[in-house]
Amino acid sequence: MSNDYLLVINCNKRVCYSLMAYLLKLKQRKTMKKIILAAVLFLPFLVSCSQNRKAPAVSSQTAEEKSEKTETAKVQYLTTSDFRKKIMDYEAHPDEWVFAGSRPAVIDFYTTWCGPCKMMAPVVESLAEKYAGKIDFYKVDIDQESELASVFGISSIPTFLFIPVKGKPSVQMGAMQKEDFEGLIDKIKIK
Repeated sequence: MSNDYLLVINCNKRVCYSLMAYLLKLKQRKTMKKIILAAVLFLPFLVSCSQNRKAPAVSSQTAEEKSEKTETAKVQYLTTSDFRKKIMDYEAHPDEWVFAGSRPAVIDFYTTWCGPCKMMAPVVESLAEKYAGKIDFYKVDIDQESELASVFGISSIPTFLFIPVKGKPSVQMGAMQKEDFEGLIDKIKIK
């Protein structure tokens, strides 16, 4: 395989511009195989950010402001200790899934600097309002709660954990359409 096929994709503008220039160059050559291969290599960049962590931005938002935001948006922000109380105590049950909640839940693992995460935020908030009282919605900032990210092996963001009341949770990585998101919610409501 030639070096033309080897691309390293990062979440930065210079690489994105270089990749787009490469795609245009391939299109001009009208080489369908190379266009398809380049598109397949570029797809993970569009779907989600890799976990190349930048230094977390210092948030001027206090815990009180976050709780105010939680009440209006119906999406709760979880810390590691909150997770162990509300979702699952993974230290007490390291080998099995024991859900502590009384309703199905959706957890959005995100970071503040991730573009696809920002794109999904309004979808998650609107679904939290739609399913208020039926399904609990949570957000976990993996830059702030790195222990949770490592426990669940979060390597790509956004990652969503869909938790039924009974049974094991399912994981969905990357951004998705609202309809697809609702389809996954319907599956955890049925279980």
